[in-house]
Amino acid sequence: MFTGIIEELGAVKDIKKDSKGARLSIFAKTILEGSKIGDSITVNGACLTAVNIFNNSFEADVAPETLKKTNLGELKNGSKVNLERALRLSGRVGGHLVTGHIEGVGVIKEKKRFGNSVEFFIEAPKDLLKYIVTKGSVAIDGISLTVVDVKDRSFSIAVIPHTLDVTTLGVKSIGDSVNIETDIIGKYVEKMLLNPSPPFNKGGNGGIINEAFLKQHGFSK
Repeated sequence: MFTGIIEELGAVKDIKKDSKGARLSIFAKTILEGSKIGDSITVNGACLTAVNIFNNSFEADVAPETLKKTNLGELKNGSKVNLERALRLSGRVGGHLVTGHIEGVGVIKEKKRFGNSVEFFIEAPKDLLKYIVTKGSVAIDGISLTVVDVKDRSFSIAVIPHTLDVTTLGVKSIGDSVNIETDIIGKYVEKMLLNPSPPFNKGGNGGIINEAFLKQHGFSK
């Protein structure tokens, strides 16, 4: 589990791809402190396992499914990447709970400056947009951000100068892709409402929580 607060801006040292996936080698410093082989590290929001750790870099294997669902396959030598170590339960959660399991890829369609921040307008798949709500949380390339607005095919986020300085959003341009992870809470709520367990599936209404169900269980207008 992660927080979406990026610890370090790393750079791709090397990437080797084959039919079985890819191996990423990434220059880093801060996130190597206290890290060991087998630890989880997010790279642009995708949770990867460190398989080798060196003085100034680490290596991680990327499965075909991860290459399919993320933009990691677009990385090249020298590409900047957002890095975060797994959450310590004794620490503060400065962002929101992020799993590191990327659900899809969006595209930056527009950037506008508003005061000291830059608003990014990101086109996203419809099956992800239903989980993104105004003023809710979303992870973009692993960065915990607040949603400004949601449209039929896109959503927007406002990014402050500090975040632009210490993450890849500072170098992202219109047309660039971003990894998206929506807030996990909404997905759990949806599943429980659509496929409820007892006692919510009693009463012959197919498990649907509607006005009749609420009346049956003592709720009234």
